[in-house]
Amino acid sequence: MAQHWQEILPIDRYIVAANGLLHEYDRKVLTFLYQPLIGSTCFSLYMTLWAELEENRLWSESSTHHLLMNVMEMNLKDIHEARLKLEGIGLLKTYVKTDDGDRSFIYELNPPLNPEQFFLDGMLNIYLYRKIGKNHFARLKRFFTVQQKPEEKEYHDVTRAFQDVFASAAPGSLQYLQDVSENIEEAGENSQFIGRNESNPIQIDKGSFDFDLLEAGLNESLVPKKALTSKVKNVISNLAFLYNIDPIEMKNFILGAINPNDEIDIEDLRKGARDWYQFENYDQLPSLINRTQPAALQTQLTEPKTPEENLIRSYETTSPLTVFKEISGGVEPSDANLKVLEEVMIKYKLPPGVVNVLIDFVMRKTKMQFSKNYVDAVASTWARLQIKTVKEAMELAKNNETAQSESKKARTRGNKKPIRTELIPEWFEESPNTPVKDPSHENKTEDEEKKRAIEEKLKAFRK
Repeated sequence: MAQHWQEILPIDRYIVAANGLLHEYDRKVLTFLYQPLIGSTCFSLYMTLWAELEENRLWSESSTHHLLMNVMEMNLKDIHEARLKLEGIGLLKTYVKTDDGDRSFIYELNPPLNPEQFFLDGMLNIYLYRKIGKNHFARLKRFFTVQQKPEEKEYHDVTRAFQDVFASAAPGSLQYLQDVSENIEEAGENSQFIGRNESNPIQIDKGSFDFDLLEAGLNESLVPKKALTSKVKNVISNLAFLYNIDPIEMKNFILGAINPNDEIDIEDLRKGARDWYQFENYDQLPSLINRTQPAALQTQLTEPKTPEENLIRSYETTSPLTVFKEISGGVEPSDANLKVLEEVMIKYKLPPGVVNVLIDFVMRKTKMQFSKNYVDAVASTWARLQIKTVKEAMELAKNNETAQSESKKARTRGNKKPIRTELIPEWFEESPNTPVKDPSHENKTEDEEKKRAIEEKLKAFRK
């Protein structure tokens, strides 16, 4: 992952654009529906960029990121991290242009989903429910809904049609309209009409799911290929990401969602996946978590100079899944391992970077056995100690290893039985500059001194 200073600098200029008019009602949607998911920093960045747009305008004046840093009282790294989150959740599109070494950006603000779109999204509503709980979720639904109007069948429609109210213009007027039609129908060169553009829901890339494997496992007579429409595939991609479902498991949900018309009922498909996930996870729903260590908790801000600093940088910019695979020699983690990892991040609320250290520590201490009981014991301890940064986790792991080593020495003092050795991470080792005594050399010196003492006694005795 590229560092923020490689992608953005304080002197870089930017312009704020809006993808259509942003309404006052959008503020409530952003505050109550989006803010619990993205956090107050992202929310503040969106609102600050929005404030740069003049009323009823779609473009702002050019500005520098240095000014944005001063306005928000934030460093550039945090702003960049917040920008990425806004992009990921669909609220911001970023464009960049480089001209003779000068870099400039366009930040295009997308309007949030309207309440109906959000609560029927299938992803964002699930994450929000998990974040704020059942009672507050129900309260927000009531806040963003109104009672339906009375049924129309009890009333008679007396609305007049256009032609009942207006008359056609005279021929002279029509000729005038034809003469000036170009000025009337066009907005003008390099211009556009101000209007409202609805935001698109979150869509996971369909390439992230193996549809070939899914289709190979489906019987054509039970699920015709035409049932896998583009809309259905979009829903499948989102469900696979949301609930971590593989193609083999997804096949079962699709079979349960086929209706009599040989079509896949999307609501039944969502319900089947949700019910399965809750059954497998003790009635819990998935949470929205960071893939890598949040910028605010990263400590290796300068270019690494030592192996340990390089390791800290790596842990802070790599996802736990990638670290697990690297330590395992490229082997994919099992479903049981994935559940343990998810529980560590959700149940104990450990940041991704800290989880990376925990993975390294546990895997090497237990000879590559990622035992749930051992992981829970370590994770609960680190959570109680409020370990938030990679550096804190590494120091705690080192201290723990030192304490265990001293305890073993105390128990085995005077006992010549061999001591079991453990695999430990390289960063447990002493610094290369620390002088290490050679015990074999010390023993050799002691033997020579004893030998000389005996020879001197023999000489004295012979006299």
